[in-house]
Amino acid sequence: MRGWWLPALVLLAACSDDDPGTGPGDAPDIPASLSSTSLDGAVALVWADNAYQSDPTNFQNYRIYSTLYDLDADQCDTDWLLEGTTVAPEFLAGSLANGVPRCFHVTAVSVDGFESGRSPVRSDTPRPDARNVALSAVQTQIPGSGFRFWDDLNGDGAVQSAELGLVRDGNAGTIDFFVDRDGGTGDLYLTPVRAGTGVEYYVDGPIEDLTTIDFAEDREYRTSGILAQPGYGYVFEMDGGDGFLRYGAVRVTHVGQTFLILDWAFQTDPGNPELIVRSGIAAR
Repeated sequence: MRGWWLPALVLLAACSDDDPGTGPGDAPDIPASLSSTSLDGAVALVWADNAYQSDPTNFQNYRIYSTLYDLDADQCDTDWLLEGTTVAPEFLAGSLANGVPRCFHVTAVSVDGFESGRSPVRSDTPRPDARNVALSAVQTQIPGSGFRFWDDLNGDGAVQSAELGLVRDGNAGTIDFFVDRDGGTGDLYLTPVRAGTGVEYYVDGPIEDLTTIDFAEDREYRTSGILAQPGYGYVFEMDGGDGFLRYGAVRVTHVGQTFLILDWAFQTDPGNPELIVRSGIAAR
């Protein structure tokens, strides 16, 4: 199994650039495709793993580059910056400014340091959203691998938007759950953390949308990890710390090797198991 490294994250729009790879040696194949998902302050990138699959012994890693994108002119800037490297065919480009378009491309590097030409170039623009939240596996990156539906930061007992949908370190004891990866299978799990927090599938199978989860009726909530599967819905029951239970919902939209992407909702009414989505969050 390849080891993982991921530094910090896609709607597709393309611009063209055919710069060749560097060096005269035996460079890996050019990554054949590149797709992306727009996130809040980040972009998730996924590409074809053909550079590794065609010759594993000559493959060292992938390099991910980005630059500014002029949306009006449909043109990428020429000042490309290295976002990071990874051996997995996916990458979370984080700490990006919402509303600022960027171009991305990926290359492959051989064990001798020769770099391939660049993949197809994609442009993407991060934007605020309660959907498309990316969480890393804690084994890949501790920051950004945990999630808290609501944290009463000012202690007033009321829910403010800045207290909802908080992405945190996966080793923190105050999160609702973190993303864990099985060392043998590579599967990703949603694992509850805080005392009083449990999780269960909404139904036994995929659901059409987050809004399908309309009620967290009585059920046996598990406190152990639950397998993250694309399209599946999950309901969470949590201790609100005030004598009332709280309920949250998640729909997983993507499961990769090092991170997953999910949509979420939270019921702000104490003890109310109804889960609906309005203006990005579940509300009264």
